[in-house]
Amino acid sequence: MRIGRFVGGGGATLEELVGEIREAAEAGLDSAFLSQLTDWDAITVAGIAGRDVPGIEVGTGIVPTYPRHPVALAGQALTAQVLSGGRFTLGVGPSHPPLIEDRLGYSYARPLRHTREYLTALLPLLNGQEVDYRGETITAVAKVSVPGAAPPPVLLAALGPKMLRLAGELAGGTITTWVGAEATGDHIVPAITKAAEEAGRPAPRIVSSVIIELTGDPDGARRSLAGELGFASDFPAYRAILDRQGLDGVQETIVAGDERAVTAAIRRFADAGTTDLLVSPRGDAAARARVIELAGSLRRGA
Repeated sequence: MRIGRFVGGGGATLEELVGEIREAAEAGLDSAFLSQLTDWDAITVAGIAGRDVPGIEVGTGIVPTYPRHPVALAGQALTAQVLSGGRFTLGVGPSHPPLIEDRLGYSYARPLRHTREYLTALLPLLNGQEVDYRGETITAVAKVSVPGAAPPPVLLAALGPKMLRLAGELAGGTITTWVGAEATGDHIVPAITKAAEEAGRPAPRIVSSVIIELTGDPDGARRSLAGELGFASDFPAYRAILDRQGLDGVQETIVAGDERAVTAAIRRFADAGTTDLLVSPRGDAAARARVIELAGSLRRGA
């Protein structure tokens, strides 16, 4: 199993974001994926980091599809691919109704249809092909030309059975969040793998993102996370995957404890079929550094 770092904006400067990715590379991690919130543009930062930090995969986890037309996104992604020297991976997903409708004013109607049509237009654009696609939710008539750019791998955020089927059919894999090792092995891996096999595609990447905190107070860590991100538990897609796991809230998916407990949890993800684990370190600066150091030592010892 490859191990990478999940990097969030959180008020960090560009230099700090690139510094976190550099720390991941120096620790021996395989990748660094950036979230797309309402701060830095994740694709741009990934491209800059890929240019400045050698040897590490950079990616997005994830860029919401509704606000960005596939023609515009293809140009951005191919630019990042050139900047990074061919080490960029594009993670996309439809996001959630509260973010797309309430904050941005877009309709979140028919997310599965939208995502299928979006990928149908996006993937040939990334391959430099002329596209004339006129679907029910997406129209794209264009060709995107970025000299020297190879098509980047595309991952689709997917948690439910239908979206996982779509990810296996069209994308190179999935990125998940708020999903523990057991549900990864019982639900995520078999669903997307079956879809990929039926579509005649290679085995998909299963990229699991997980918040990790090295602490002597795991319950306190969960309470803190609930206060900060507990609202996400009510997003429909997250609520469904939490219910599938028998969990009340996203805070119950955090991996918190001493080094032995964290190491055991990471190994459970590997046993479940996760191909790439994205570690999101939590705590103060020293605690976060210890998480990255531990992740690096586990990666080197794998």
